[in-house]
Parts: sequence; structure tokens; C-alpha cells
Amino acid sequence: MATKYTSNPHIDHFIDNGISIAQSAIKEKAKKVVPFPSMVGEFASFVRGGNLPKDGVPTTRAYSEAKVVDKTGDNDWRVSISMPPVIRELNSSLLNPLVESGERMIFPFTPSVIFSHSASYSSMQPVHTNYPFYNYQNSAVDAITVSGDFFIETNEDAEYWVAAVTFLRTLTKMFYGDNGADTGNPPPIVKFNGYGEYVFKNVPCVVTSFNVDLPQDVDYMKTNIAGGEAGSPDGSPGTWVPTQSLMAVTLQPIYSRAHVEQFSLNDFVNGNLISNRGFV
Repeated sequence: MATKYTSNPHIDHFIDNGISIAQSAIKEKAKKVVPFPSMVGEFASFVRGGNLPKDGVPTTRAYSEAKVVDKTGDNDWRVSISMPPVIRELNSSLLNPLVESGERMIFPFTPSVIFSHSASYSSMQPVHTNYPFYNYQNSAVDAITVSGDFFIETNEDAEYWVAAVTFLRTLTKMFYGDNGADTGNPPPIVKFNGYGEYVFKNVPCVVTSFNVDLPQDVDYMKTNIAGGEAGSPDGSPGTWVPTQSLMAVTLQPIYSRAHVEQFSLNDFVNGNLISNRGFV
């Protein structure tokens, strides 16, 4: 049988006094967390952030949309494919977003990059021997595969997606037809960059293939590339872009004979040819 609690004036006074002290402490803490009366309505949010590092909490209430922009300086390590001058001179309005991002196609989110090198050897195995002899033949830089996600939230994002697809389509076409002095030329060489000074720095490449995923289980955003209002009525011309897609590009590093003649293994191992000459 439970014991009935008997009120004790001294104990009750002790408990009431402790509660009063705790309430005072909470109020003082709240005054430090919520310094301005206009923020009292967000008290819970400020209490939860009270112990966060000061540098980790936003200090401004102004927000801006994410946008692929050009960065300057050596700290821009994003993966990108440059726009060749011969393509830039065409002044295509579809490619304007790439011009504004530094005359290059930038993967807006960190992509997956796979690259490999190989050395070929031929085997010579005399009769009545257990082990063959290997003779070095040559070395090769294999194709670089880059695959990255594109997420579309704004009309500017959609325009960038269209520009990237148009750019990759163009890089896999020769100058066929009436192109003036360029008629008959193969697809242009691009410069591949990413991850700083000693990974990929102005690597001369040709685009051998690319893949674009148009998923069936994502929304599509309508954009009017011609300059009209985004999300215009269904009866007007427009372009529909997936809000999430995957682009995969295969680039083959390519070097001229004159470029290869300047190769020095001593300079390569010291990084000079990687950062200054585009060797990988």
C-alpha cells in the first residue's frame, strides 16, 4: 500500500525556493539568447542555436539564389570545360550562360571524375622457360569520364542546362557545310580544369561522347529561352528542362607532336608540366 505524502512546511519552502531560482536562471539565459524584443516570437529557434558556434549561425536574414558564376583567383577548383574561341566567336545566344560563367561549362555540383593511365608491354617467352620477358612498348593517357548532377530550381538554372547540352552537342560535331574558313575542320579542342594546380590544369581534350539523363520520375520546368517569361502559358513556345538530371562526358586528352617533344620526365615529376603545360 502506497505511503501517503505528508506536507512539510520546510520542505515545501525549499522546493519553492529552488523553482524560483531555476526560473530566474532561465530568464537570464533567455535574455542573452534573444537580445531584441522583435525576436521573441522566435524564442525556441534561438534557444536551440544558443550553443552553436558563432561562425556557424547566419548573421543576416537576407538570402540569395544559388547561381553558377565565374570565380577569379586560384581558389576556383570547380570542374569545368572551356569554350574554344572558335565556338565563342559564333555568338550563339543559347551559349550566353556559359560565357557569363567565364567562357566555360562548369559542373555546378562536384562531379565524379574517373581517369587512368596505362603502360603497354609485350611478352617474349623463350621455349623451356617458366617466366616470360616483358618489353616496354608505350604509355597512354586513357579517357577521362566526368559525370555530375544538374539540379534546376530557377529559370537561370534551366538556361544553363540548355546551354550545357547545346555546348556538348556542338563539341561532337565537325565544321560541316558552309562555315567559311573553318569548313572541314574536326571538332575543336577544349581545356579541362578541376581540383587545382596539380590535378587537371588546362588539359587539352576532345569530347568523344556524352550522355544526358532525362528521368521519368522528376518534374520538368518550362523556360522560355527566347527571352519571354518563364512558366508562360502552355500554348506558347518553350523548353522543358528536368529539375534533376545527370550529365556524363568522356574527354580524351590529346597532345600534338610538338607538345609531346617538349616532355621531360624530370619536369613532369616536379609538377612543372602538370601545372604549366597541361600534361596528366
